[in-house]
Amino acid sequence: MLSPTLLASFLLLFLLCRRSLCQYSSDQCSWKGSGLTHEGHARDVEQVYLRCSQGSLEWLYPTGAIIVNLRPNTVSPATARLSVCIKPSKDSTGTNIYLDRSGKLRLLLREQDQGQGRVHCFGIQEGALFIEAVPHTDISRRITAFQYELVSDRLRAEALLPSAPCQPCSDDEMLLAVCTNDFVARGSIRKVDQEDEYSSVTVEISRLYRQKTQVFASGGVRVRSWTGNIKMPLRCKVKSGEGDFLFTGTVRFGEAWMGCAPRYKDFLRLYREAEQQGSNPCHVDTD
Repeated sequence: MLSPTLLASFLLLFLLCRRSLCQYSSDQCSWKGSGLTHEGHARDVEQVYLRCSQGSLEWLYPTGAIIVNLRPNTVSPATARLSVCIKPSKDSTGTNIYLDRSGKLRLLLREQDQGQGRVHCFGIQEGALFIEAVPHTDISRRITAFQYELVSDRLRAEALLPSAPCQPCSDDEMLLAVCTNDFVARGSIRKVDQEDEYSSVTVEISRLYRQKTQVFASGGVRVRSWTGNIKMPLRCKVKSGEGDFLFTGTVRFGEAWMGCAPRYKDFLRLYREAEQQGSNPCHVDTD
């Protein structure tokens, strides 16, 4: 049996949590909370502050509303030119999402549209996210969840619809991609699967030059190879091909999207010509 002192401590902690001090968890990048702690005060609006360039939000059993303030952890004149892109999970439901600017709300995403899993972007100066629970008799299956990224306005269109050049890249584009893209790897195409809106290219990598996130998984310490999947728009009609390629591209919401992908022998010839002319934008170890 608990002592009176210990029992009083547990009761105090419970009351504090009920008064919203223990409702939510956040690591400045991602946030997870439960609307069950709102049941007694469903009209409450909680403030959430996220300070990273990317992260996620998960609100279980939503009731009431939350305001999500998305800002980079450093402030500069370039901050005003940032855009916020969110990608709801395909199971996201239970809320409508608005933009809140000085108390004026503009609908961004309805509950019934969140399950499509499409990316939605808005300028960071357009306001915070106001996420309001839609009244339901049963909230036990309602979870609002999305990933977010802060991107420059220049990359906003690409975040909405990651693009892959269906036509071969120019020489300059190819050399620049090797220096600036999120991943660069030499390998071969194993298979191509056709999905609803894109092609998923399974690749085997023999040499990994760079990857922003864990796009390619290692085959093990003794096996110096990696495997992974890269997406391309269906309109590119990519097919399996023999030989080595140099895969480059961007990572959006944890997914790799193909950029320039020349045959490795063509890239090697181009790189060596540029090296002789001193026009390479960066060094690549081709040995």
